[in-house]
Amino acid sequence: MSVTDERERRWRLVLGREAQCAGGLSAADQGMDGALEALYNRGDANPGAGDGRRSAGLGGSAPRVARWLGDIREYFPTSVVQVMQKDAMDRLGLHQLLLEPEMMEAVEPDVHLVGTLLSLNRVMPDEARESARAVVRRVVDDLERRVAQKTRSVVQGAIDRSVRTHRPRRVADIDWNATIRRNLANYLPEHNTIVPETLVGYGRRSRGVQKDVVLAIDQSGSMASSVVYASVFGAVLASMSTLRTSLVVFDTAVVDLTEQLTDPVEVLFGTQLGGGTHINKAIAYCQGLITKPADSIFVLISDLYEGGVRAEMLKRVAAMKAAGVQVVVLLALSDEGAPFYDRENASALAEMGVPAFACTPDVFPELMAAAIQGQPLTSWVEKHQDA
Repeated sequence: MSVTDERERRWRLVLGREAQCAGGLSAADQGMDGALEALYNRGDANPGAGDGRRSAGLGGSAPRVARWLGDIREYFPTSVVQVMQKDAMDRLGLHQLLLEPEMMEAVEPDVHLVGTLLSLNRVMPDEARESARAVVRRVVDDLERRVAQKTRSVVQGAIDRSVRTHRPRRVADIDWNATIRRNLANYLPEHNTIVPETLVGYGRRSRGVQKDVVLAIDQSGSMASSVVYASVFGAVLASMSTLRTSLVVFDTAVVDLTEQLTDPVEVLFGTQLGGGTHINKAIAYCQGLITKPADSIFVLISDLYEGGVRAEMLKRVAAMKAAGVQVVVLLALSDEGAPFYDRENASALAEMGVPAFACTPDVFPELMAAAIQGQPLTSWVEKHQDA
């Protein structure tokens, strides 16, 4: 196929059957065109009305939707399938059809789909619940495989290196940069070298609990992806004997899901996406979980739209910091960037030295390592945003 023919083919698939293109479509392309037409059939995303233009649609038939889901998996790569599924939810209102078990077998699992299923958790019939749980399990298991090893390695390394000693046991434990700075006065110009009279290294802590980590997750609808990722990371952190990890989810009520951290799927089905937000109440509860402020990290994941007492919320964060707690505020823990968030509250937190920012899952382990080592998070955020 020539470059011109391929270009015409692509434009035909983009514009639909009304496009004036010289060449026809192959059988495979016709199937692809039909799948696109069923979803993107009208600008007003209302397949019920007809104006003669791209009039196909998914309608309300579960078997038809299931076939369509199978078709798009055949014609498009997984990344495109996930986008089309999300568009189908937004444009055609397929949420209710997801409650039928046969639909669960046809969808391509991803984080966005898990968020949709969790938002339907309370209205899901029993026969669909097990199928939905299987879909969530597939996504969670995949995420755990991707993040567990790196998280444990990076975080444990940070814990091991959070204690300094002048008697490092191994050469690998020597902090050479700190050692050179400590011994600059011992520089011998005639030999162009420094005599390391005093070594600076990393101590090795016992394998008992060294840090307390409290994760507080906002359950509002815009935070769906963050809830999924945070639950998985929470389970990984909870598996580390050197950390005592607590996980709290909140809307206008506060629910402690720490006991379910051995299974992030149970954590997710214990959430209830949507509803109001009472951040102050959640922080108040988390304050009660912190018994060793200087060895504690509090991670608040929220869009910061406070339905409670804003001044009291900010006062509690300030009190945490004053007590020595390392406070981390994430506007999102996802690949999509920061959602809409309360900029006034974010600015107020920044003024007290608590930057509020979006974090992608792949850098979350490094963020936790920085917090464990007591690094200034404002500098850490600036460095990673520049990168």
